[in-house]
Amino acid sequence: MNVDIEVVKAFLLKLQDTICAGMEQADGSTKFVEDLWQREAGGGGRTRVLTGGDVIEQGGVNYSYVFGENMPASATAHRPELEGRSFHACGVSLVIHPNNPNIPTSHANVRFFIAEKEGHDPIWWFGGGFDLTPFYPHKEDVVHWHQVSKDLCDPFGEAVYPKYKKWCDDYFYLKHRKETRGVGGLFFDDLNEWGFEKSFDFMQAVGNGFLDAYLPIMARRKDTPFTEQQRDFQLYRRGRYVEFNLVYDRGTLFGLQTGGRTESILMSMPPLARWEYNFQPEAGSPEADLYENYLSPKEWV
Repeated sequence: MNVDIEVVKAFLLKLQDTICAGMEQADGSTKFVEDLWQREAGGGGRTRVLTGGDVIEQGGVNYSYVFGENMPASATAHRPELEGRSFHACGVSLVIHPNNPNIPTSHANVRFFIAEKEGHDPIWWFGGGFDLTPFYPHKEDVVHWHQVSKDLCDPFGEAVYPKYKKWCDDYFYLKHRKETRGVGGLFFDDLNEWGFEKSFDFMQAVGNGFLDAYLPIMARRKDTPFTEQQRDFQLYRRGRYVEFNLVYDRGTLFGLQTGGRTESILMSMPPLARWEYNFQPEAGSPEADLYENYLSPKEWV
């Protein structure tokens, strides 16, 4: 099969619809608001944001397709062969920030790039993944998340889940905190060695797997009572999410460097977060459990 960005774009638009419908049903109280936007240098997107829900405090599910004459520095830094090439990039990216501290924040994205230069073969690849950021973790939720991840990877080879699980653990690591952002999941990039059709199949499996991984966790935890102190801890830990996105996240950098829509790029930020000087969890507390048992890589399945 030849490389065909149009079939990828069609899948991504449908995926955005499917995930938004799933999230609206899980929340049950409100709907996504849609913004269509155009990028001056080429392309545009469809941003959808849900705020003030009974379950979801704020969530966004974005589709974008951008193109241009030169790849941004965030892309060429680790792929110098891309310099001087025009590019097309499309993807769906989402972040869900729930109200209840017992429901983890979740993030997912799937994307496709193709970079071209006259007289040369195109360079293309898929990337994406999903990860989970608990505040008051429940082991059965984390095991479920990773079991879904493994199950969708296994048809593509037994080495796929361990490889992309480790890549996720390594990528979502806050070096300045010496801790992972959460409990990981899957992360893959530069995927083209399987050929277009199989690589696209895998990207679709990851995109379609997100709801299977996340919705059961939301349903289990949405009615769990919580205290104001637990809410404060949730807001404190959301600060880590902000730190990662602003310091390390390649997608944030790519969006800003390509002149994407700033409101859509920073949609991933939580609506509320807080920082506290030198916070230390009390020994034996549920907060300490997060630090001691969940913020370093583990084999969950």
